[in-house]
Amino acid sequence: MIYLIRHGKTELNKKNVLQGRSDFPLNEEGIRQARTAASLLAGISFSHVFTSPLIRAVQTARIVAPEKEPVVDDRLIEMDYGPFEGADLSDPDPVLMHFFRDFVRHPAPEGMEPLPAVVARAGSFLEDIRPLTGNILISTHAIAMKGALEYLTPDSGGSWWSKYIGNCAVYAFENTAGQFGIPREITAMPPR
Repeated sequence: MIYLIRHGKTELNKKNVLQGRSDFPLNEEGIRQARTAASLLAGISFSHVFTSPLIRAVQTARIVAPEKEPVVDDRLIEMDYGPFEGADLSDPDPVLMHFFRDFVRHPAPEGMEPLPAVVARAGSFLEDIRPLTGNILISTHAIAMKGALEYLTPDSGGSWWSKYIGNCAVYAFENTAGQFGIPREITAMPPR
């Protein structure tokens, strides 16, 4: 089984700032969220743990799977927001809001990483881990996670882009005989 988790909350999340590739650690609430996710996934022995290079994702991976040192993979990093990095989402630039209102029909503004590029790098990562066995944890970011979910469900019509994925949300999918299953959100773990 493969488990995708979004990192816990940071101060920039709390301030409603477009964080992107800014490298901020988890705040106290984010640490609590990661501990809650660790409880949700308790009893699962991870054979592999992968993370974005950003500290908030690394911290989340270490809290959720302390028995395994995470392997950093740059393809798991958050979307590059370019000139919009650090934007105040309480009063966003109209160009940015146009994009956020309809990710599917509105291309990313000039200077931002295009969504197909996010899907391509997430897909490249997933294809590289396809041969691995056991339980795998992947700690990443909201848009990078949506890119992975879009890759896993190409018939979704872009529906993952508009789905809210909160801090420490967990999605799981099978990797049986090298075939990926359909991802599902984990709210309570079945007994193992």
